Amino acid sequence: MARFLITMLPANDLGLPTRMIPIARSLADRGHEVAVFNPAPAPGKLIAEAGLTSLPMPARPMPAPVFDLRQLSEAWDVEHFFGGVYTSEEYVREALPVYLDLIRDYAPDAVVDSFDPLACLAARILKRPLATVLQGNFHPASGGFKWWETRRPTGLSSGTAHVNKVIAEYGLAPLNRCVDVMAGDLSLIVGTPETDPVAEHANVTYIGPMVFQRGDAALPAWVNEISRERPLIWVYPGNPRYAPVATPIDSIVVIRAAIAGLADAPVEVVLTTGFQELPKEIGVLPKNFRHAAYVPGLLMAERCDLIVFHGGHSSVMTTLKVGTPAVIIPTITERESNARRVALLGAGEVVMPEIDESGEKSIDVTEFSAMVKRVLNEPSYRQSAKRVAKSMQHFGGAQSASEMVEKFTCGR
Repeated sequence: MARFLITMLPANDLGLPTRMIPIARSLADRGHEVAVFNPAPAPGKLIAEAGLTSLPMPARPMPAPVFDLRQLSEAWDVEHFFGGVYTSEEYVREALPVYLDLIRDYAPDAVVDSFDPLACLAARILKRPLATVLQGNFHPASGGFKWWETRRPTGLSSGTAHVNKVIAEYGLAPLNRCVDVMAGDLSLIVGTPETDPVAEHANVTYIGPMVFQRGDAALPAWVNEISRERPLIWVYPGNPRYAPVATPIDSIVVIRAAIAGLADAPVEVVLTTGFQELPKEIGVLPKNFRHAAYVPGLLMAERCDLIVFHGGHSSVMTTLKVGTPAVIIPTITERESNARRVALLGAGEVVMPEIDESGEKSIDVTEFSAMVKRVLNEPSYRQSAKRVAKSMQHFGGAQSASEMVEKFTCGR
C-alpha cells in the first residue's frame, strides 16, 4: 500500500476540502495511508467528520501573508490571482520551506494537491509524484475567470518573478507562469467538459462532481419537519467574514440579500455558514429563517427547491449534481466565472453585487427577488439542472479518481 499526502491552499473555507476529502476517503478505504493538510478551523472539522488524519502545521513557522485582497477578488485568472498572494520574494522564501518540511516529515509516495502552488513546487523539489485536482478555470489551459472576455489585459501583476527567484535556489527551472506548476504529472478536472471546459490540447481527465458527504449522513430532524406547503430555499454564503473588518472577498452580502429579499416572501429559508459563526451584525433572523453552522450538502440540496449561494465551485457541483436550480450572488471573479457557467447551462441566474470603497458589497434587492421568483416558478431551470445532473452520472467520481491516483503512484 502507498502513502498519500493531500494538500490544498490553506483557507478557512470548505470548498477545497469538500473537493479533496472524497478522494482522500476513497484512497483510505482502499487500504492506503492518507493524511490531509489544511490547518484552518472549518476545514479541520470536515476532515475530522470524514475520519481522516489531519496534519498540523510543521514546527517551522509559516510567515504571515500580505495579500492584495482587492486583486484576489477581481483577478482575471489564476496567474493574476497568485500575483495577489505571492506579493513578495521574502514571503515565498519563508513559506516554501514549510511545505518542504511537511513533505519530508510525512514522506508520502505521492502528493495530491488542489490549488496550492507551493505544495506543488515542494513536491517537484523533493521529486515526489504530483497529482493535481482542479476545477476547470484553475487549470493552466483554461480561459481564465473572465472567459467571456475576448482578450486578456496586458500588464496584469503576477507572482512568478518572486517564485522563480526562490525556486532557482533549489535547482528548479524557472516557470513561465505560476499556474503552470498546477498541471500535475496526473491532472484531474472536477466537473465535466460542459461545466469546466479547458483547451482540447490539455492532458486532463474529467472525474465529475466532487462533493463530500458521509455515507451515514442525515439532515437534522428540524429540516425534515419544515412544511412543504411553501418553497424551501437553502442560503449558503460560504465564509461571511474573513476578518474583523470588511474585505473585498467577504460573502456577507449573500446573507443580507437573502434577509432583504426573502424575509417577507412566502418561502421557508435554511441558512448555513459552513462551520462559520453567523456575524453578530446580522442580528435576529426573520421568522421564516432557520440557521445552522453545517448540514450535509447533497441531502440539503435535494430537499430544497432553490439554492442561493456565493458561486463557490463546490457549491456549484452540489447544486448541479442533484439537479436543483440556483440564484447565485458571486463575491469574487472566480465565483462569477462559476456562476456564469451555471447560467449558461440554464440551471440558474446570476445577481451581481456592487462594491464600495470600504470593500462592502450590496445588491439590487428588487432584482434579486425577481430572480428568485423566476427560478422558482419557471420549470426550465429545474429541467436544465436535472439534465446536467444526469450527464454528470457518466463520470467516475471519487472512486475513479482514487483508482487513477493509485495506479499513477503504484505503477511508477
